[in-house]
Amino acid sequence: MEQRKYTSEQEQAARFAKAMGHPARMAILEFLARQNCCFFGDIHEVLPISKATVSQHLKELKEAGLIQGEIETPKVKYCIDRENWRIASALFGRFFAQCACEKGRCCE
Repeated sequence: MEQRKYTSEQEQAARFAKAMGHPARMAILEFLARQNCCFFGDIHEVLPISKATVSQHLKELKEAGLIQGEIETPKVKYCIDRENWRIASALFGRFFAQCACEKGRCCE
């Protein structure tokens, strides 16, 4: 029996979802998404998160492709990766739009 493989879209959506799976990472993403340009500074100064914790969360977000920039000191710059942000938005939009249930009629 041949094992079914996941689609590349399923794998990419799962990577994004895993990276977003912590409230601190969501707070970091929300903060960066509200910036008009790259944020230069220490995120731990604007969010209630320790410097070591921020560093680990930034690493996870960068590995997933949701943010870009320099994470190593002394140069500190953080930005949303706009291309992957659009991809994630489209992936999750299609995912949540695929429900076949009529409004208010699921699982009756």
